[in-house]
Amino acid sequence: MMHPTPAIVAQTAVRPLPRWALLLLCAAYVLAGFLGREPWKAQDMTAFGYMFQLAIGNSSWLAPTLLGRPPEFDALLPYWLGAWAIRATPSGWDADLSVRIVFMGVLALTLAATWWAIYHLARRQKAQPVAFAFGGEASPIDYARTMADAGLLALVACLGLGQLSHETTPALTQLGCLALAFYGFAAPPQRLLIPGLALALGLSGLALSGAPTTAVLIALGGAVLLLLDDGGDARPDRQAPTRWVAAAATVFALALGWMASELDLWRWRVDIDRDWRSLARLLVWFTWPAWPLAAWTLWRWRRQLESRHVALPLWITAIGVGSALLSSPSDRALLLALPALAALAAFALPTLSRNVSAVIDWFTLLFFTGCVLVIWVVWISLQTGVPAKPASNVYKLAPGYEPSFSLLAFVLALAGTLAWAALVRWRVGRHRSALWKSLVLPAGGAALCWLLVMTLWLPVLDYARSYVPTVRGVLRAMDAPGCVEVAGLARGQIAALQYHAGLDLREAGESDSCPWRLLAAAVTDLGTQGWQTVAVVRRPADAADTLRVQRRQPSR
Repeated sequence: MMHPTPAIVAQTAVRPLPRWALLLLCAAYVLAGFLGREPWKAQDMTAFGYMFQLAIGNSSWLAPTLLGRPPEFDALLPYWLGAWAIRATPSGWDADLSVRIVFMGVLALTLAATWWAIYHLARRQKAQPVAFAFGGEASPIDYARTMADAGLLALVACLGLGQLSHETTPALTQLGCLALAFYGFAAPPQRLLIPGLALALGLSGLALSGAPTTAVLIALGGAVLLLLDDGGDARPDRQAPTRWVAAAATVFALALGWMASELDLWRWRVDIDRDWRSLARLLVWFTWPAWPLAAWTLWRWRRQLESRHVALPLWITAIGVGSALLSSPSDRALLLALPALAALAAFALPTLSRNVSAVIDWFTLLFFTGCVLVIWVVWISLQTGVPAKPASNVYKLAPGYEPSFSLLAFVLALAGTLAWAALVRWRVGRHRSALWKSLVLPAGGAALCWLLVMTLWLPVLDYARSYVPTVRGVLRAMDAPGCVEVAGLARGQIAALQYHAGLDLREAGESDSCPWRLLAAAVTDLGTQGWQTVAVVRRPADAADTLRVQRRQPSR
């Protein structure tokens, strides 16, 4: 029998995921990685440096600079958000903590907007499951909520979301704005006002965050999908407003193009000379486990590809994947595909067989349990010296690191591990089926591993990835810093020296009175006459990241 939809779902399969469990999972995922650390190398520290310069008034709000250098990514909104956060920082707070709190909100907004986008897509008539002859099929609202829960779990489970979504960079702002735009195109005709506002804010934010091309493509593609949409379950009085939203999106796309031109945000970074094997590996692991489920969705729903619940996330995914294949950095471009890819993954669940679900569960159980064991073994080795090999490997990678114990971090890690054990016990036990069950272990495992890394391993990661040890080494070599000339330093190094040490940095050659000079290891074309090298400061985890500290010799 040919069904109008491949989804055959009974009401018993759309039991809601407990709200407290979903909120606790999201809270743990959002908080871990933002709290308790310094800005990391390199993009995280670099972006913070531009925010800090804006906040203290050393840079133009329409053209942020760091020691006269423009940003590598032509964005404005993320730097504005960070600068506003720094200016609002209460007395006694670290400026970088205030910035991270704002970006925590951006990540939370991403998760919420993705949930609501999938919810409204699942409410579409063509996305609903087959009606049974004698009743008992899933109700539209319960089905939509279950699909939204599953989509959110798929997003959290994506391996590539972890680090990039916890950095205070334009990539996270782009992700949050894209999720808003995704919701804005998914909600009509069920909702119009709030999605319209979300659409305007999301598309504008994308353009101001350094992705005007993505914003214009999403606006035009979304407008076409709304115009071609037959309405499905829409009431007749909602048809015209939906098309007005499509027309407004088209006009808005043209306005975004003009705005990007006026603010000089257009930058083409197309690069076809790529390592395609590395890109293929990136696509596989970065989007795991959403991509195989999304591929299954496209196959099972192939007769409904024109329907908005498939076409909209497919279009956004194609833009993200295409950007990753044609531009650099690929991982930050691919990040924008994850919310839509998670939506496609969710629509695979009503069509999966029990055998496939069992394979996903067992693979996830073995993979994440192994990861958890590795994290704990390395931490125990660092704390006790037993076994000795893991700690020895850490000391080779981070020379000079001294282990420390945090009771709070240990308690949080232990609580997360016990929660994982309880989740595994629940999953292998006998219970009624639920659509989201196949994504509980992937999402829980990804969130747990991220939590353990950001608690048990945070001290060593902070030591290895922050610039604080480098800054301390520089300050030890300078008895009275004064102004400091620099040459060859990366943006992240400049930002760290300005923020952590408060140094008055100037480009080499701009001043003849600075008593100190800092040179990157690669700088060899500056003369040494009149300068004496007093120290060589090496960043612990990177031998190539070395600074030469030089003192100006008094003229005779």
